[in-house]
Amino acid sequence: MGDFDFGLEFYRGKKVLVTGHTGFKGTWMCMLLHRFGAQVTGYALEPLTNPNVYEISSIGDKIRSVIGDVRDLPHLTAVFDETQPEIVIHMAAQPIVRESYRAPVYTYEVNVMGTVNVLECVRTHPCVRSVVNVTTDKVYRNREWAWGYRENEELNGYDPYSNSKSCSELVTSSYRNSFFSDNPRNSGKASVMLSTVRAGNVIGGGDFAADRIIPDCVRAALNDGEIVVRNPYSTRPYQHVLEPISVYLMLAARQYQECKYEGSYNVGPEESDCYATGELVTMFCEKWNSAMNRQITWKNKYDGGPHEANFLKLDCSKLKTVFGWKPVWTVEEAVEKIVEWTAAYRNGQDMARIMEKQIGEFLGK
Repeated sequence: MGDFDFGLEFYRGKKVLVTGHTGFKGTWMCMLLHRFGAQVTGYALEPLTNPNVYEISSIGDKIRSVIGDVRDLPHLTAVFDETQPEIVIHMAAQPIVRESYRAPVYTYEVNVMGTVNVLECVRTHPCVRSVVNVTTDKVYRNREWAWGYRENEELNGYDPYSNSKSCSELVTSSYRNSFFSDNPRNSGKASVMLSTVRAGNVIGGGDFAADRIIPDCVRAALNDGEIVVRNPYSTRPYQHVLEPISVYLMLAARQYQECKYEGSYNVGPEESDCYATGELVTMFCEKWNSAMNRQITWKNKYDGGPHEANFLKLDCSKLKTVFGWKPVWTVEEAVEKIVEWTAAYRNGQDMARIMEKQIGEFLGK
């Protein structure tokens, strides 16, 4: 992780507000922050799946959890008033492409106006010094080309989810320019450092979301069923959940210390580590069958669903150049960790200990 070894010292005692803390990524984020000694407040809806990693991990017992909706500005403002956070990690979102076709208005409300509300709270609370808005690799206008997208490419996501995240990027840029820059004409607080991070497809233990390939694999594995793959030939930048989360925290800390680090960054695997969905599922099956002495398989079943990109890669040169960053785990290692997590969950083990173990292995490497 390059310079990320300061995490334990930097975050100890820091007041950090995490939106979307009851989700898959939010849970891992809170576990990492708790390990670093931060004073964590989470703001999110109740967990959306049953089972869910938030309850499985018991992280809610170790942080302050507020159940709320980012669309509710008065409630969110009250939480800022009471918490007085120094750092804000904005992760709350409607994150599923297919769901965005079913509920486009809700998707835009959460992903766009939710971002507006968070940044409005930041604008009116001088306590905040550093903000990271978590978006997605899908913010770019997808041209289905073979090379990775860079941070200066056009933002114009195709589907309502992707487009709403493109809008969230634009909202962030507008707030930075209008309220948070050092321009003396701006009415606001110039001391806030504000960045966005565009992460590739995140995988890891504890994701039970609908319409995602690894959760589909996990459900089939837990039920000894067959995995249904809608589009085995789509290529995605898959990465373990701890990869982007550690980058969010690294960036939040570095820009807190030096304003030159704020901006927009891609985070994803090495280009050689991008896999087609069918290859990823085959890898999962092989490792699950080996670990559990089972014989699960998958089948190609294109269901004629709504448009999704076929080919998507990220160029992470900026993150590597600025911070000396590189991925910690390969996709194969990430799948091994997912299999380990899922097997432990199936066997009724203490999942908080399993997750702490994996976090320790990640930070140690």
